[in-house]
This record gives sequence, C-alpha cells and structure tokens, in this order.
Amino acid sequence: MSPYLSFLLLSLVLLDREVVLSQECTKINVNTCKDCITSGAFCAWCKQKNFTNKGEQDSVRCDTKKELEKRGCTETNIINPSSIFTPIVDTPLRSGKQPIQLAPQEINLELRQGKPMTFPVRFKRAEGYPVDLYYLMDLSYSMNDDLKKVKDLGTDILKALKQITPYARIGFGSFVDKTVLPYTNTHPDKLKKPCPDAEQYCQAAFGYQHVLSLTDDGSRFQQEVSAQFISGNLDSPEGGLDAMMQAAVCGDKIGWGNNTRLLVYTSDDGFHFAGDGKLGSILTPNDGKCHLERNRYTKSNELDYPSVGQLAQKLDENNIQPIFAVTSNMQSVYKELSDMIPKSAVGELSTDSSNVVTIIKDAYSNLSSTVIIEHNRLPDGVSILYKSNCADETRKNEPKGSCSNVKINNEISFDVTVTAERCMKPQSFAIRPLGFTEKLTVKITTPCQCECDDQRDAADCTSKGHIECGICSCDSGHVGQNCECRVGDKTEKELNQGCSRDNGTSICSNLGDCVCGVCQCHASETPGKQIYGTFCECDNMNCELNNGKLCGGHGKCDCGKCLCEENYQGSACQCLKSDEVCKNANGTVCSGRGHCECNVCKCKPGYQPPFCGECTACPSPCPKYAACIECLGFQRGPYSKNCSKACSHITHTPVDKVVNRKVCKEKDSENCWMIFIMEELDGENQYKAIISNEQECPEPNIAAIVENTVRGVVVFGVTLLLIWKLVTFLNDFKEYRKFQKEKQKADNPLFKEATTTTMNPSFSGD
Repeated sequence: MSPYLSFLLLSLVLLDREVVLSQECTKINVNTCKDCITSGAFCAWCKQKNFTNKGEQDSVRCDTKKELEKRGCTETNIINPSSIFTPIVDTPLRSGKQPIQLAPQEINLELRQGKPMTFPVRFKRAEGYPVDLYYLMDLSYSMNDDLKKVKDLGTDILKALKQITPYARIGFGSFVDKTVLPYTNTHPDKLKKPCPDAEQYCQAAFGYQHVLSLTDDGSRFQQEVSAQFISGNLDSPEGGLDAMMQAAVCGDKIGWGNNTRLLVYTSDDGFHFAGDGKLGSILTPNDGKCHLERNRYTKSNELDYPSVGQLAQKLDENNIQPIFAVTSNMQSVYKELSDMIPKSAVGELSTDSSNVVTIIKDAYSNLSSTVIIEHNRLPDGVSILYKSNCADETRKNEPKGSCSNVKINNEISFDVTVTAERCMKPQSFAIRPLGFTEKLTVKITTPCQCECDDQRDAADCTSKGHIECGICSCDSGHVGQNCECRVGDKTEKELNQGCSRDNGTSICSNLGDCVCGVCQCHASETPGKQIYGTFCECDNMNCELNNGKLCGGHGKCDCGKCLCEENYQGSACQCLKSDEVCKNANGTVCSGRGHCECNVCKCKPGYQPPFCGECTACPSPCPKYAACIECLGFQRGPYSKNCSKACSHITHTPVDKVVNRKVCKEKDSENCWMIFIMEELDGENQYKAIISNEQECPEPNIAAIVENTVRGVVVFGVTLLLIWKLVTFLNDFKEYRKFQKEKQKADNPLFKEATTTTMNPSFSGD
C-alpha cells in the first residue's frame, strides 16, 4: 500500500472518529456544563458569552474541543478537564537494611469520568532484602526422624538465609490436629501418652503451638527446637491449615517484620479444610482471627478448618509466601493447593528432612525472581489494567502485572491504567508487589463540577439573573433563556404544561424552549432543516425518501408528510399521476373495483391485481340472482311483475344451449333447472347473464302415481275401520256397565237361604 493511500485511510478513520465523538457530545438534554463533561470523556463546554445564535439551544455549547473551536469558541473559554497524575511520595529505589524496591509510594489521580490515566510503577529487587522465615512443622509420630534432623539443621537453615541476605530471622511452630474424634484417639491414656509404649518420651496431642518468635539468633532456634518432643499421635495429622491460618493472622506474636515473609510448612500427610470439622461435630466456621493464648491455639476444637480461599486471602493480606516441603507421596496434593495460593512453592522433602535447606534456598530464589504486582479491593466504578515492561521486553495487558526471572538490582516497570466510570467521592486503594510489604497508595478524585470564573455584568440576562458557565441563571420569579419571562403567580411547572404535548413529560418535544408558556423552537444545526409547530413537533426533513431524495425530489416535506407537486403522487411523491397503466381491455381503471395508485391497482377486498378483474374468494352470484334469471329468461317467478327494476344491474342474452365450464344451474319456482352463465362486468355488482332457453323439468311417473294412490286408499280405509271399531267398542262397554247397575237393583234384600249349618264340637273328624 502506498504512503499516500495509507495517509488517506488514516485521515478518513480520524475524521469518522471525530464525527462519532461529536455526535456523542451533542445530546438533546445536555444543557449544563456539569452534564456535558460527565456525558462523555471527550466532551467539552464553551462558556463564552453570546456563543449561541438566536433560537439555538444551549446544548450546542457541548461538543468536542475541535468542533467548539471551529464554531468560534476561544481556547480560554473551553472547559475540558483532563485526567491528571501527580506523585506525592516518590522516594528513589535503593538497597540496604531499609531498602526501597517500589516507587512511587503515594500518588494522586484526578480522573475525568471515562477518560483513562496511565502512570508508571517501578520495581527493583534490592540486594540483601530482609527475610523472615517461620518454620511450621508437623509433630506427629511419623515425623520423629525429621524432628531429630531439624534439631541439627537449625543453624544450617539460618546460615543459608544469611547467604541470601544479611538481615534474616527464623522462628518455629508445630501442629498435629484437633484433639477430638475421629482426628485424635481420645482415650484418656492415649491423650496423655499417644506414642507407642516403646517410646519413653512424647507430648500429648495438640492443634497448633507457637514455639519461637522470629529471631536472628540461630543457637536459640536450635535450643527451642531441641526442647521439642514428638507428639506421638498415630492418627493422620491433617491440621496444617489451622496452623497456617494462625501463623498468618497472629503477626504480633509471631513477630513478622517489614520484610519478605516465608512460611515453611513441612509434613508427610494431607490436610483438612472447611467442612471436615463436621466429622468431629464442629460446625462453627473458621473466623480467620488470632486465637493464641500462652502460645497455644485455643479454638482448635471449637472452630472448623479454614477454607483454601480463606487461607489464601489471609496469606495475601499479610504478604506471606508459603513453601510446602512435603514428601513425594503428598507432592501432587500440595501442588494443587499451591496453584490456588499466589506466590507459593512446593518442594520434595526427603524422608528425614535432610534436604530442607536446599528446598528453602531454591523456593526463595524462584519466588523472589517472579515479581507480581496487584491491587486490593477497588472502589466501585473504577477499573485497572497493567502492562508489564520486563527485562525480556515482553509486554502484557492483564488484571495483574507480572515479570519472571527478575535479577537482583534489575529495574523493571509497569504501566498502570486506571479508569473511573462515574463521578464519586474521594477514594483510595493500594498497589503492591506480592510477597513484599511495600505498597503504592493511589488516591482518586473525580472532577465533575465546572469551575467558571464568569465576569458579572448587570446587563446580562435582561438584568434578572447572572451568567454561570455561559448560560443564564435566573433570579427567583423569572425564567427563559435570557430570564425574559416573569412567572408571576404561575409556577414554572404550570408554564411548562402549556408547552407539553398531550400532557406529556417532554417540553417542546425536547426541540425548543418553553418561554412564558409558549414554545420557541431551536434552530437546527442541520443545514436547511427547520423545526416548527405548536410543540416543535414538526420539521421539514423527516419524510420518506425515494431514490435518495426527500419526497422523491417532487414535493416538500411538511411535518412528516410529503406534499407532492401537481403531477406526482405517492407517499414519497415517487409516481406520476396517470391511470393508463391501470386500465383493462375495456379502458376502465381497475375494472371499476379499485383505484390506481403509483401505476398499480389497489383493489377492493377479494379482487386480484393487475386490474381487479376477479374475486376468487367471493361467493358465487348464481344462487343470489336466480330469481332475476327466472324473470329475465322465462317471465315468471317472484320478480315477474317488476323484473326490469329489480334486475336492472343484469343484462341478459338468451341462447339455445350454454357451453361453458362455469355454468350455473339453479331451480326456478316450478322446480325446473335453469342453466345460465354469469359474467361480471366493469364496476360493482354489474353482470351479464347468458341464459339457455332449455330447462330441465321433472317428467310424471304413472306407476308411482298409481302405487301411491292405492297406498293412500288402503291407508285411508284401514284408518276408517279402526275408528269404527274403536267407536263400537266404547259404545258396547258403556251398555255393559249400564246392565250391571240395573242387575244390582233387581235383587230382594229380605231373601235368606233355608239351610242352616251347625258344627259338632265333639267331632274329631275321624
């Protein structure tokens, strides 16, 4: 690509960016300086008097600095806050007993909302940086040989540290596990002497005990360790996280100094973590606080084990770097633990801990050569990114800064970018290198107010107000762009209601100012655009385009609607006024069943373009006009007396025979079939009927007539016979009843029979 073409493309990109930024700033509701500078990182405000033209809204004062200068605003009248970095404490990097490895130490950032600020942070590993090493050892029975070896290696460990730095201190602590079932055998004899009977000396099981605070006296370390005895606890000792938590949070008792802090953890077993305490009926979560009394962890049997995340947080807060010196069978477990704890290392411990000095030296070297800087909790609305400028020239853009293989006295730097997304009260946070106590304090302020030094003039704002950042701030009882309206008894809210369309919330459609209850529309920044209407709701640009032209170039836009020239029509004046294309073969526009719009027929419902000729979805007209066909073709039927009037919309032609696939067949008043064709003419409800002279009438069936007559006679005769039989039966029944009554009246009531029957009581019947 040629240099000229590259320059042209770059210019176009920058021009497009300027347009986007300008559109971001020129928002309708940005009418104050404060709203302007908080609406976009590149927005500026012009406080110059008389900057706006008549009818222009105050929002034109808010734009990019470049655009404001184009419009004539001088640089001294442009308010455009920037993000500013100011070092407060910046002591140079140095080595020695009180080295300084991080600079600066305190800064102040004035952050413009949404505008990032980048500043440098320098770091140099100092030679002879002080080191505190706390040796935390598992004193379960399986570590008996290791304790004997550590007693001999105490001086060697301190000597190894002295080779790294002349300012080294060492301390000692030990742990076993919680003294409740199932972690420890709680039989009274085993609690007193948990080791096998063959062992003469051992101490009772315990959770964690602090033995020796950090000291630079190697002989004292060896004496204190030599005084320790193995616990003898034969159960799995897994209380290491409890001990690490106490060693991390009990800084005053451990004696941590403002140094590199190493916590060497040695064990040949795993560890319990949060939730495992339920096995021993311990349900209270670990509180992450110090509970050392007389150098013993007093809450071991009351608080659950800490979680890995909780422990990692406390180690990080106290700048402690753990070194896990564990046996080979446990290395994979502790490597997973190390992955979750920043600035930690794992080394393989020999069976008797004879290589612990080598592990410490190698781990310290690896930890110190990796420099990681991070921040603590950020204020809400603040974001941060790091770019690392390492010795190998690698650069990164990450949530943390990181460099590996950093040599002593080699200076590296990090570019830190901080962005505030909103206005806020003064805040602060810290940036520090992991594993070191030094930190950089970052204080943040966000300038979200406009400080304008306007010169007071009595003539400003019609003497009813004063200028603030270029616009009028009216006295009580006056409103308007120049305080020209006296409110009187009405409130400003009541005046604004007269400028709100349909009692809405927007005043003058957000395109004008309400002055004394009347909308004064703003002058548009778009060339040729006019804003008008009672509520500034109209303009002459917001209409339909055709071929890229407003109203097709054949009309003018009026409040969203195109007013076309005489010979043009359509929503965008895109069509000539002509019906020729819409005429059918008969010369009728849209067959009389539609209208021609932009040379296309707009048909009535059901009729189909191009000429609205047919209505495929309409019902057949044959049944509807059967009575008219009967009177027109055969001079009978219900319309026979006024046929010409009732059927005036139908013309007819009689033929001998109709041949057509759309033949109509309907019955007339004499039950004969009429055969005809209905052709729809131009217009509505206009038809031409072709009627066949022939009809299909039913012929009489003699056999059926005779049969039906005989059946009728038989049915009639049988019916008469049944009626006669019924009448006769009823008459005979009536006479019989009468005879019975007469017979009863003929009997003699004084008649008695002559025979008397007497029974012998002695007669047995045999």
